[in-house]
Amino acid sequence: MATLVRPEATTVALAPRSFPVPTDRAWGRPRGARHAIGHVERTPQFTIDVRDQAPDMFVDLAATDWSKLTWKGVGKPYKTEKWSRARRDYESLHNAPLPVIEGWRLFNTAFHQFFLTDVPDAQVQARAQLTHALSHFDAHEAQEAMEDIVRLAVWNKIMRVEDAVWDPRGKRALFAGLDVKSPRILFLGAADGYEAMQLAAMYPGGEIVLVDYDAFCETDRFGKFPLNYPFLGVDASTGHKRVWYRDEMPISFEVADIRDLKYGKEFDVVVSIGLLEHFPDAHKAECVEMHRKFLKPGGYVVMTTPRNQFKTRIYYNIMADFMNHGYRELMDAMQMSLYCYENGLDILRAGVIKAHNGLIMKAR
Repeated sequence: MATLVRPEATTVALAPRSFPVPTDRAWGRPRGARHAIGHVERTPQFTIDVRDQAPDMFVDLAATDWSKLTWKGVGKPYKTEKWSRARRDYESLHNAPLPVIEGWRLFNTAFHQFFLTDVPDAQVQARAQLTHALSHFDAHEAQEAMEDIVRLAVWNKIMRVEDAVWDPRGKRALFAGLDVKSPRILFLGAADGYEAMQLAAMYPGGEIVLVDYDAFCETDRFGKFPLNYPFLGVDASTGHKRVWYRDEMPISFEVADIRDLKYGKEFDVVVSIGLLEHFPDAHKAECVEMHRKFLKPGGYVVMTTPRNQFKTRIYYNIMADFMNHGYRELMDAMQMSLYCYENGLDILRAGVIKAHNGLIMKAR
C-alpha cells in the first residue's frame, strides 16, 4: 500500500477525504506551554522558528521605479502545465474541463495530507515498501514506493529543512512597517490562514476574517492548524515582543466565493497568498480589484506569489499529481509588481523571500 494517497477525480462530487488526527507529539507541546523567543525545533511535520533575527532570505526591491517596468523588459510568467493524474483522468472520462472548484478541493486535500504526514516515519514506511516490492518482483508497487520516496524527500526539504512554505522570519520581514493599529484583516483564498495570523501577531488587537470557497479549508486546513504553533509578534499593551497562538486571536472563517462577499471598504489589510498566479492575464485585473473592493481608504494590500526559480519548477513537476489541478503561473517579483502596478496599486514595499515574491501596496 502506498504511503501517500493519490488524489482522484472521477466525478464532480468528490468524496470527503479523511485524515488521521494529529497526536500531541506530532503537533507540539501540550497547550499552555509557551515557546520562548529564540526557540527553534524541528517536529515530524514542520519547523518551529521563533528567532527574532533577520531571515535567511530577503531581497528588498522597494527602491525600484515601478513606473518604468514594461512587459517587453520583464517577460511573461512561466506556466505550469504538467497536469495531475486526477485532472487528466477526469477530463478523459467526462470530455470536459475539471471544474475549478473541484480542482481546488483536490489541491487542498492533497496538500493538507503532506502537512499531517509524520515525514520521518513515512520515509521509513516508503523504504520498507520499496524493499518489499523488490523482493516480490512487484514493479507497480516498487514504482509507487519510489515516487513516494522522492516526493517525501522534496517535501521534507521544503517544509522541515528550509521552512520555505511558512517562512516566518521572511514573512515578518516582508510584513514589517505597516502603519496600522488593531487592524481588521481580510484574507482572500485563506486556506490555513497562516499569513493573517502572522500579521495579527505583529499588529494585535484587531480581528481576522478568513475567506475560502472550499469548506475543507475551514474544517481541516485552518481547523486543524496546530494550536501550539508560535507566531512572534508584539504585546499591544507594552510594545514588547511576545509569542502568540491561534486560539488567542479573534478569527472567523467564511466559506464563500470572493465574488459573493457582502463586505464594503472596511478592512485595514487585505491579504492574498498565492492567488494572483491562478488568474490568466485576461482576469488579472479582476483579481486585483477583489483586493481593492474591501480596502479602507489608506489600507494595505498584502500579496505574495510563488517565485519562478529552478527549484520551484522542479517542485511543481515532481509534485504534479498533488498540486497541479488548475491554472498556475510562476512569476518573478518584477512580473508580479507590473501586474499590480498597471491595475492601480502603488507598491510601497517589495521583497523576495525563500519561495515567494511579496508586495505591500496601497490603492492609487
